[in-house]
Amino acid sequence: MTRTRLEAFSDGVIAIIITIMVLELRPPHGTGFEDLWSLWPKGFSYLLSFVIVAIWWNNHHHLFHAVQRVDGLVLWANVHLLFWLSLFPFATAWMGEHEAAAAPVAVYGTVLLLAAVAYFLLTRALLRLHAEDSHLARALGADWKGKASAIAYAVSIPLAFVNRWVALAIIAGVAVVWWVPDRRIERTLAAHPGSAHPD
Repeated sequence: MTRTRLEAFSDGVIAIIITIMVLELRPPHGTGFEDLWSLWPKGFSYLLSFVIVAIWWNNHHHLFHAVQRVDGLVLWANVHLLFWLSLFPFATAWMGEHEAAAAPVAVYGTVLLLAAVAYFLLTRALLRLHAEDSHLARALGADWKGKASAIAYAVSIPLAFVNRWVALAIIAGVAVVWWVPDRRIERTLAAHPGSAHPD
């Protein structure tokens, strides 16, 4: 079983997620530039979510660039990840509609946390199929960055009911940390140029 169809399906789902998110940005009723100001909560929510989804896509792409085999468990683990990512349009729209109120921010953080957990489970399913000294295993390492991100998301959920702006700042901070693509896999494959799975 190869990774090709899995990647193609994932790319399609992520493209649809982004499309749905942008469709939630309705134009203002007025015709002046000042009327655009009323859209700032939705615009902020969309921008943050677009960056986060783009980061997920980027990391997903890099991850499967180091993969040599997939099986049925990996397919289901990948679908599990896509399920949580597919909730981004809902969480984004709710948070933008209510100017980052506490409950919408908490739900947003919950979706992020569960997506992070799903990604971790996906990597575990992939590591089952690869040797301990494989390029994938070396590239993933202990994945402290991923674990720290999940902890940050978990903290943001109850914090949203105390100070939603601090909770959003934590979520945005995680996005900033991941803005630069994770180079672990790139470095590993660059050191072993013949190891990449052929497209």
